[in-house]
Amino acid sequence: MLTKLLSYKKRLLAAPLVLVLLLLSGCSLSFNTGGVNSATDGGVFRSVNKGETWTQKTTVALWQGKALDIRNVDANVLEMDPSDSGALYLGSSNNGLFYTYDQGESWQAAGRLGKIGVSGVAVDPSSKCVLYAATLNQVYKSTDCGRFWSQTYFDNDPAVHVKWIAINPKASAEIFIATSRGEVIKSTDGGKTWRTTGRLDGLVARIIIRPDNPDVIFAGTANKGLYRSLDNGESWEGIDDKLKDFKDHSLFRDLVFSVSEPGTIFLANHYGLLRSTDNGNTWTSINLITPKNEATINSLAVSPKNSSEIYYVTNTTFYRSVDGGKNWSSKQLPSSRAGVKLLINPNDPNIIYLGVRKP
Repeated sequence: MLTKLLSYKKRLLAAPLVLVLLLLSGCSLSFNTGGVNSATDGGVFRSVNKGETWTQKTTVALWQGKALDIRNVDANVLEMDPSDSGALYLGSSNNGLFYTYDQGESWQAAGRLGKIGVSGVAVDPSSKCVLYAATLNQVYKSTDCGRFWSQTYFDNDPAVHVKWIAINPKASAEIFIATSRGEVIKSTDGGKTWRTTGRLDGLVARIIIRPDNPDVIFAGTANKGLYRSLDNGESWEGIDDKLKDFKDHSLFRDLVFSVSEPGTIFLANHYGLLRSTDNGNTWTSINLITPKNEATINSLAVSPKNSSEIYYVTNTTFYRSVDGGKNWSSKQLPSSRAGVKLLINPNDPNIIYLGVRKP
């Protein structure tokens, strides 16, 4: 507990220093709002009752009683510190990176990164002040809780974008990035050096590492299906043949591992929602309320304590099942924007976070 408290204080001390630098440089903290008539229902929402009700959490804490907010910000990615469920990181479409250490009650801006689009964020599971952020064809790294950032990866082709970052939960020096050119690129020394371990057929949208067995890794491509590695990302195989019974299965949407049932995976694609209990060797369909091919799932989440509790969001609707997908409840989103990311607090699964973005 003392170690966690000291680390929390260290991160809090980092935020004011960023703000001091902004003030001394004559810069002000402002956000792209898309015009005076744009909606103010963006950013992040939080539910404390499994999605029954939502509260917008967008206040940015500043000095001297002056406060701004991120209610006009579009979310690209929303990640949680693996070692601290109160710490979240919001990568925006064009306003940079924001972080909170108090479950969204107040946010800070990672000022040194500037107003950029952030497509991927990852937090070192063994050192919470070590962060990675992807933007365009680059990856930046911070070792001091976001005060300062240095470039740790750069692609020579400016048209290529880094789409995702994943860290081995049991060996945090191992980092994987996914590119729009179709590569899985791996570092084993915390981002100092890199090598390509997979050249997949199509834009790689997501890399997911099995929490209890990091040798098992999946990569989802935008429209060329699902790939799997069983040797810690050193080699890759397409598993389209295992999904051929499901129409439009190659149009990937999201993928999550069950924490409570090792080896169980939930896959959202254009077909709908699928489940595998054997690391992706066989799959079964989960019935949805909407017809197949008509539920565009943007993000998927499963309770870390009960894999029968399944959640997903579309552009307009939040869905929940507490019985493994046999029955569903549906609610209109608390925003006019599309739901793009769901996160569940692993210590208290009643708490769910929702990131939204203009469709």
